[in-house]
Amino acid sequence: MRKGTAKLPPADPALQAAPDPDALPDDAIARERGPLRRCIVTRQTLPKEQMLRFVIGPMREVVPDPGGRLPGRGLWLVAQDDVLRKALKQGAFAKAARGSVGVPGDLHALVVSGLRQRVLDFLGFARRSGEAVAGREAVLDWLRHDKVALLIQASDGSPAERSRLVGGRADGLGFPVLTPLTAAELGGVFGRERAVHVAISPGRMVSSLQAEAARLAGFAAVRG
Repeated sequence: MRKGTAKLPPADPALQAAPDPDALPDDAIARERGPLRRCIVTRQTLPKEQMLRFVIGPMREVVPDPGGRLPGRGLWLVAQDDVLRKALKQGAFAKAARGSVGVPGDLHALVVSGLRQRVLDFLGFARRSGEAVAGREAVLDWLRHDKVALLIQASDGSPAERSRLVGGRADGLGFPVLTPLTAAELGGVFGRERAVHVAISPGRMVSSLQAEAARLAGFAAVRG
């Protein structure tokens, strides 16, 4: 039996995950490596970008794996809060793991925190690669020069201020407008106290940020 700590470290519980002792059959292993995943609750088969992976940790505890990189058998859910609630109510993790498992009391919070960090990480990548700018004037400049493929605005920013930037034409801009993070969170990525507007230029980060923001929105009350 593998030994491990009985309690997940609050800062990063995913680091404690270890392979589940229950092996997958060959066909299931093949599906785990493919582009689609099957939800253990709804039985839907969807692209993994729309799903959330969990693994069983060293003490057989359920560990969220939003990055999809931890070792072990993946237990996948559609990335929606109600699906997670059904999984907990129905004991879906224990059934899929073929044995008893421990479920952290703050599992929902761990999921939201992990997904929010994914958005922050990709936004940081975009900033460092020159694919993102923050601040009203910088974003307006990119808008004037048609350099924006995605606009991110603070979820707690003034609706009037957010609307003024796009002239009330959010539905006709030709690119999505998302609100996954607070002004303080956005500002932290750019080394400032707050940021209400962030523009992302065309590139690989656009689809990644959209996918992560959509997964976060499935679990967190994101204000638009």
